[in-house]
Amino acid sequence: MAIANSQGLSPTALRAKRARDLAAAKTPKRKARKAENQRIGQSPTSDLHHNGHTVRRVSIAYNRATHTRGEV
Repeated sequence: MAIANSQGLSPTALRAKRARDLAAAKTPKRKARKAENQRIGQSPTSDLHHNGHTVRRVSIAYNRATHTRGEV
């Protein structure tokens, strides 16, 4: 039984993507951001947005609606 994925990737592509994602999650920069988020604490009504050297709490809708802010 194959594990379904939302992007419709082939099993080979899915393995490669998972390896890339895991490598990205283990970079020193990403580890530091995760640790900082845990220190600050998450709220169910907002996201923590890393902007350069600062972190600010923004609404979930604003942080995840990147297409409305002209970002890719």
